[in-house]
Amino acid sequence: MATETSTPATATTAEITPLPAFSPDLYQRAWASIPHPTLPLIATCHAHSVTIFSLSTLSKHSVLSGGHTRSVRTAAWQPPRGGKNPSKETKRLRLVTGSFDTTAGVWTWDQGRREERLEREVRLQSGQEDTKEEEEEEDEWELTLVLEGHENEVKSVSYSPSGQYLATCSRDKSVWIWEDVGNPNPSEEDEEVDEDEWETVAVLQEHDGDVKAVAWCPDVPGRKSKYAPARRYGDDVLASASYDNTVRLWREDGDGEWVCVAVLEGHEGTVWGVSWEQKPREGDRFPRLLSWGADERIRVWSLKEPEEEEEHQGGEGGGNNPWGFGVPNTMRRSLKEEWECTAVLPKVHKGDVYSVAWSNETGLLASVGSDGVLALYQETTKAEEDVEMTNGDAPTTPSAGGWKVLTTVKSAHGPYEINHITWCKRYDAGSERKSEEEMLVTTGDDGVVKPWQVRIQ
Repeated sequence: MATETSTPATATTAEITPLPAFSPDLYQRAWASIPHPTLPLIATCHAHSVTIFSLSTLSKHSVLSGGHTRSVRTAAWQPPRGGKNPSKETKRLRLVTGSFDTTAGVWTWDQGRREERLEREVRLQSGQEDTKEEEEEEDEWELTLVLEGHENEVKSVSYSPSGQYLATCSRDKSVWIWEDVGNPNPSEEDEEVDEDEWETVAVLQEHDGDVKAVAWCPDVPGRKSKYAPARRYGDDVLASASYDNTVRLWREDGDGEWVCVAVLEGHEGTVWGVSWEQKPREGDRFPRLLSWGADERIRVWSLKEPEEEEEHQGGEGGGNNPWGFGVPNTMRRSLKEEWECTAVLPKVHKGDVYSVAWSNETGLLASVGSDGVLALYQETTKAEEDVEMTNGDAPTTPSAGGWKVLTTVKSAHGPYEINHITWCKRYDAGSERKSEEEMLVTTGDDGVVKPWQVRIQ
């Protein structure tokens, strides 16, 4: 029996089993659970608050409350800034929240506390609880900055891989890009100058409907397209999904302006979300992009890179290079990257697909939606593409676009809709390989945050 961290290329069976739920239950609709990139923490958005759970104890660690007047819909952790040198990682813990009250909040763990305090779990006591201690824990989070500008609900927030940029999107049809202009990497001695200071660098208004989600391309091999330097793109790539049934891709041009470089069309309903491939691709090819939505479909998109001879056309400032300096901005805006839909996953859901997670360890996909179904997919090899698969509750279907359904779990949250799913590392006592083994975590309208063990063979 193999776990999901060592996925065989020809897996034919899969088993998804529930682990003990995170405690306490929230007893109200929960929107999303976002794992920290390095610490054993996961943040769940619900009502006006965010509850931070420990992945070690599967219990409450701390609470962020009092900063928003309406529901918190989304959150994002600030990426660690130590790069390959862990000793230089920032010692402060930050979380950005997006709310239906039109604002985004920047929350900071009390700067006077040492790093080891960040990893300390709050273990709920059986019987009578120490209310005073819990209140102190909740007070350790401080709302240090409120980002204002959107006219309607903030639906999604996302940090760029370096943490330099933050993207927010809203029902007002816009995407905002903010830049962190505070001290980017304070030393332990001068931590007090590490201030939250953000500037708006772009307001993107090309979508024709609510913008449901934003996601930055991860910093993995292949992210820097071979021809990007010739066209003078920035390295950062942002994807946005909208009620207008499209996905748009954005880059920074040579003049520091953010421009739309591609419009991905194909969905026949609202695009609820987008997610980038985290696992490096063979040949350092550009990461693929997932999109999903109200048409019950999950699509995979790939960048069509130009032929070798096209990569070096055009010189600096002119020639055949349309992104050279000196070219009018209106001309540069008209140019697009070529993206194509390279797969449509087998149809499983009978209703909106709300969330899809792409494992950065195994490449497995997991999806959830309004029908309460949890589905697991695997990319097939070329030899498997015409083979029909039957696994557990999974429908009998040939692979679609190189993907097959491994298994499904019906009524994963009982009769309730499931709003979010994510992969994260296991740190709990039942893990065979702590901090290495992966699990799934689902979040639903029932207010329960559920971890799931995944085993495949």
